[in-house]
Amino acid sequence: MTTPPPAGPGAPAGSQASLRLSRLLKRPVTDRGGGSLGRLADVIVRLRGADYPLVTGLVAAVGGREIFVPIDQVSSFDGDPLRLSSARLSLRHFERRDGEVLLRADVLGHRLIDVPNARLVRAADLELVREDPEWIVAGVDIRPRRMFGLRPPETRGARDWHDFEWLIGHEGSALLRGPFARIRRLKPAQIADLLESASAEEETEILGRVRADPELEADVFEELDEDLAARLLGARTDFEIAEVLARMRADDAADAIAELPQQRRQPVLDLLPPGPRQKVLMLMGFASASAGGLMGVDFIALPGMVTVRGALARVRESPLLQPEALTSVHAVDEDGCLCGVARLVTLIQGDPDAALIEVCDTDPVRVGADTDITEVAVLMTDYNLITIPVVDDRRRLLGVITVDDVLEIALPPDWRRREAAPRQLPP
Repeated sequence: MTTPPPAGPGAPAGSQASLRLSRLLKRPVTDRGGGSLGRLADVIVRLRGADYPLVTGLVAAVGGREIFVPIDQVSSFDGDPLRLSSARLSLRHFERRDGEVLLRADVLGHRLIDVPNARLVRAADLELVREDPEWIVAGVDIRPRRMFGLRPPETRGARDWHDFEWLIGHEGSALLRGPFARIRRLKPAQIADLLESASAEEETEILGRVRADPELEADVFEELDEDLAARLLGARTDFEIAEVLARMRADDAADAIAELPQQRRQPVLDLLPPGPRQKVLMLMGFASASAGGLMGVDFIALPGMVTVRGALARVRESPLLQPEALTSVHAVDEDGCLCGVARLVTLIQGDPDAALIEVCDTDPVRVGADTDITEVAVLMTDYNLITIPVVDDRRRLLGVITVDDVLEIALPPDWRRREAAPRQLPP
């Protein structure tokens, strides 16, 4: 027997016994009199959303064919051999039903999402726990076996099944797996990292769940490597691509369209709503290696005589703007020309009744749309800027570059494919 996983939220209580799937497979199956019938080939479970998967039956290899054995016909599930309680056994070939998951075929040796550590791992073993009178899947062991023999069971710890999101790959069970709630604990950049290390089948399954939340899907595409984003978008229809791009930041959407095949760009642009389409078209007019190609066009610009209180209210009323872009408020005149920039901390610390222009830096560091991105990075570093405004020859405000965009440009081209350091879980 092995020790059940530590009790956590929803962990099974009062467990009487546990065993490893690897030690259960290939055990002999006998009738109630002890006569040999065959060997255990797989264990069948039913997924139950937030509950632990329930063992519902076995697949036994009998006379060269696989047959179904209901769990209630097994008198000794954890014995060796596995003894059946029924004298009669259907020899009809086993056929999987929708919602049934085979632990050996679907899970053991396959990759899962380790949600607390935001990485893809392989299920080296599974732990089954008895909750009288039923058996459930309670734990996953992700540590590989030694090449020459198994480590003793007591040296291999299983983690709670609920720490993982399953990439089972069986379409019939997809609807019974419940919402992809666990993966939604991850940040979009973490999901993007998962996709960049996933197989084609894993990509399909992860994206299929992420698409249930269109805003999250758009955030994930913003974080993806450009080549991967172009491949994943290119597999969709023009309408589906436009749906994703309409929710992305305009600068990221413009980059994504530029990566599409030439013949698909205009049809996708035509399907965008008027507002996003106008922003994307403007950004596509700038060179990608310039400040204009790097800037975002979603920012806060207000008349200089608006009060500090009014400026802060506008910040509160702009939850859909990129958070980095909300760290500064821009004062403009009636022609849209930049008059000054106020940092958010200055507004918070200032007199609420003062005019915005009174707390602004009226000669802010700024760049033209054709400024080289290296020069932009140097300016932001020299002046410790989180954002820098982009203006035209008449000082009209065109957009804002945020520090995260500059960092992405400054890092090596293959930074997304780095080997991430493993996260250490707290004790």
